[in-house]
Amino acid sequence: MIELRPYARLGHAQHGWLNARHHFSFAGYHDVERMRWGRLRVWNEDSIAPQSGFEPHSHRDMEIITYVRQGAITHEDSLGNRGRTVAGDVQVMSAGTGIVHSEYNLEDVETRIFQIWIHPQQTGLPPAWGTRQFPTGERAGAFVSGLSGDDEALPIRAEARLAAATLAAGQSADYEIAAGHRVYLVPASGQIEINGLAVAAGDGVAVRDETRLSIRAVADSEVVLVESL
Repeated sequence: MIELRPYARLGHAQHGWLNARHHFSFAGYHDVERMRWGRLRVWNEDSIAPQSGFEPHSHRDMEIITYVRQGAITHEDSLGNRGRTVAGDVQVMSAGTGIVHSEYNLEDVETRIFQIWIHPQQTGLPPAWGTRQFPTGERAGAFVSGLSGDDEALPIRAEARLAAATLAAGQSADYEIAAGHRVYLVPASGQIEINGLAVAAGDGVAVRDETRLSIRAVADSEVVLVESL
C-alpha cells in the first residue's frame, strides 16, 4: 500500500516566527487517522525566522531527529551539550528519562527543518544528544542513512532508520524495505514518482506491505524517509 498525503492537506500552524506543517497530529492539529505510522509519531516541516526559535522545554521517552534543510539550528541542553547543525546534516536527541533543550535559528536567514519523533523501544535510559555530517555527495543517486544500522551512524533507541538521497532529473534509485517495516517518505524538494505515483515536494507518502520502492526524479530532487517497525 502506498498512500499519498498531499502537502495542501497537512496540518498547518502559523506563529509568526514559526511556520509549521504537520504530517501527523501535533499541538493544535488533530486527526485520529494520522496519529502515528509504526513507531513514527511526528513529522513536522518547520520554517524558523532568523534570530528566533524554540525556547527551553522538556521531553522524555522520545527519539527526536532534526534534519536541517536550509540554514542551521543551534541546540543547547541540560546535559551541557551545545552544537550547530547545518543544512543537509542531522542531529538526534534521545530524551530518555528527561532532558531540557532549546533550538534556535541564530542565522540571518530563515532555517528550514524536518523535525521527526520516533517512539523508542527502550525507555528509562539516560538522555543523549549527537549530530552528524550528512554530506550531499555520499547520497547522490542512492539512499544513505544517518541513523542506526549503518557504519558511523548516530544511535537511536528504536528499530528505525532515517535515509536520504539526492536525485538528478531522470535519475532513479530503489529502496529495499525490511519485512514488516513501514516507510514514511517526503521529497524535501523537486518532484518524483514512486512506483509510478506522482509526488511533489512537501507531500507525504505512507508505505506499508511493500518490499521495494522504485523512485524516479522528474526534476532535481532531495528525498528523505524514515523506515521503522
